[in-house]
Amino acid sequence: MLTMAVQLVSTLRHALRQLGLLALAVLLSFGLVACDGGQAKKAPSISTADLAIIQRQAEGFLAAKDRLPELATLVNDRNWVFTRNLIHGPMQEVGREMLYINQRLLPADRAEATARAKQLKSALAELDEAARLQDGERLRKGYIKVARGFGSYAEVLPAAALPSGSAA
Repeated sequence: MLTMAVQLVSTLRHALRQLGLLALAVLLSFGLVACDGGQAKKAPSISTADLAIIQRQAEGFLAAKDRLPELATLVNDRNWVFTRNLIHGPMQEVGREMLYINQRLLPADRAEATARAKQLKSALAELDEAARLQDGERLRKGYIKVARGFGSYAEVLPAAALPSGSAA
């Protein structure tokens, strides 16, 4: 009976020692968090170098977006050849421009920007295929997707990257 009491006391002492160490660790953790120097966390921001790259690429993207009325006219006229020429000419670099922009955005914004860029590139490919097949109804629906895609992607562009007085 005495040995059992000694073992119980020894086990209890060991458990109390572990509990004390755990309490000390918790206390130190809270103390370190409370003593962060009183500095507020700075919100992540795009560096000036990255912003300059985004601005340069956004110029090309917005120039292609500005050609949407011209593309609409070609689609309405069912001008298959010039529709494809516009897609493969002035709008050809949009995918590359969006890729460079996406690489420079904040990490939290990249997934959404990449998804929107993929939708726009897919819409451009569908429009091109409709023009190649000379399918007027598909061409009309494809243009609507392209216009939406440009508008949607323009929303991810940082305001600081847009030309002054310009709205995406």
